[in-house]
Amino acid sequence: MADPIADRLRLIRTHGIGPVAYRQLMARFGSAEAALAALPMLAGRGGGHAPVPPQPAAIEREMAQTARLGAHYLFLDDPDYPPLLAELDNAPAAVTWRGDLSLAMRPCVALVGARNASAAACRFARGLAQELATQGTIMVSGLARGIDTAAHQGTLAGGTIGVIASGIDIGFPPENAALQEDVASRGLLIAEQPPGTQPLARHFPSRNRIIAGLAAGTVVVEAAPRSGSLITARLAAEAGREVMAVPGSPLDPRAQGCNLLIREGAILI
Repeated sequence: MADPIADRLRLIRTHGIGPVAYRQLMARFGSAEAALAALPMLAGRGGGHAPVPPQPAAIEREMAQTARLGAHYLFLDDPDYPPLLAELDNAPAAVTWRGDLSLAMRPCVALVGARNASAAACRFARGLAQELATQGTIMVSGLARGIDTAAHQGTLAGGTIGVIASGIDIGFPPENAALQEDVASRGLLIAEQPPGTQPLARHFPSRNRIIAGLAAGTVVVEAAPRSGSLITARLAAEAGREVMAVPGSPLDPRAQGCNLLIREGAILI
């Protein structure tokens, strides 16, 4: 008997099947089981080689590992998938999560910024996060050093969402492993990568789109012009969300990205 969860995971973990293709296949065939069965036919029509799904045993091992970690799967077509995130054309087909999933249904704001942030910027981010939490807003960030860390620390009591570029069981950076566990136990921790996956450079832009997608708006506190925080801000703008930035000294490289966003139309905080 088919297991809908295992079938969806097999389709999602198939090399060459990204979030957009997953959504198209599910819309066309109605189930992951039917989509998997159709892959050879679709590849034949296109003159290419059929994508090879993982063996069922590999999916069973992943599911068992996820369960051992106390984590759960959330699929794009589940009723409790966050609606704002689902608006993205490339919304993740599945994530693993630990904690309180209902936080992702509440009003959320993303707060991101420099890893090498100044002490003043970290204090500002922590205070802003605390102030927003008192108004019932859930803070979303990426558990990186600097501004992300300050944002999570400021909202642990009120509810915070951490989105990571690794598997749900991998603490990164290592010094934030305890904070990551606090977020999972007192807030919500989300990972798109399978358990056991170490964070690679290509995973961070994917992580950033989830941060931007969960939130109605994104606040940037200190960011270099080519930083991941600006990627998050631009993804938010492309999704039609508000982008806000904290200005800084034109002589400080850490403020140049925020000043650029403000010149481009971001709301000044």
